[in-house]
Amino acid sequence: MKTAQSVKLGAWLLISLNLLMAFGSIWVFVRMAPAIDVIIVQNEVSLQACQDMLAALATDADTTGSIERFRKALERAGNNVTEAEEPVIIRKISESCDAAFSGTGRTKTIEAILELGTVNRNAMRQADQRAQQLGYAGAWGIVFMATAIFLIGMMFQHRLKTNLTEPLQEINAVTDAFCKGDAMRRCSLDRPPNNIKRVLNNVNQLLDQCCTVGNNSNDRSDEKEKSGW
Repeated sequence: MKTAQSVKLGAWLLISLNLLMAFGSIWVFVRMAPAIDVIIVQNEVSLQACQDMLAALATDADTTGSIERFRKALERAGNNVTEAEEPVIIRKISESCDAAFSGTGRTKTIEAILELGTVNRNAMRQADQRAQQLGYAGAWGIVFMATAIFLIGMMFQHRLKTNLTEPLQEINAVTDAFCKGDAMRRCSLDRPPNNIKRVLNNVNQLLDQCCTVGNNSNDRSDEKEKSGW
């Protein structure tokens, strides 16, 4: 029956849209995770290395220890390259670090370290913007899907009311009236769908047949009474 198929199709459509919205939400969070990881982990390592190198340059008490700390920080920065500009800057720092501790190239080295920090901060801002854009896009996507589900749900509810609820209520009211003695009432709805119209017509025909059979029985009873039987 078309009504059953329509109800089943509408139910599966709502289920599918809800699943799609759930998986879409998961996809947004999965896409946001790498961008947040860049902000928290990758660039943070390079910024911390820049701070350690500047701290080592500012320490004059133990030159040997300061150089060692500087080289370890530079190594961490070299192992954590995330931006295209970083290798060139790290090479400049490596080439000028010995002169920096001897006092002749300190300014050049500090400028290179600050440039490395600026590159990583810019990368963090870009990663943050990407994460925000993904978040906004995901939020609006979920709003759009939720609105679509709401509208489809309203359409499904209207079709369910037209094709199922109202016809069942009408059939129940008519059959209940018939059982209480109202043999004249029949099923009628304002412009019902064709498949529902056929069901109502069948119910009305059954009621007509019941009335015909009842009238025939009454006529035979009257005839028997008149004939003396």
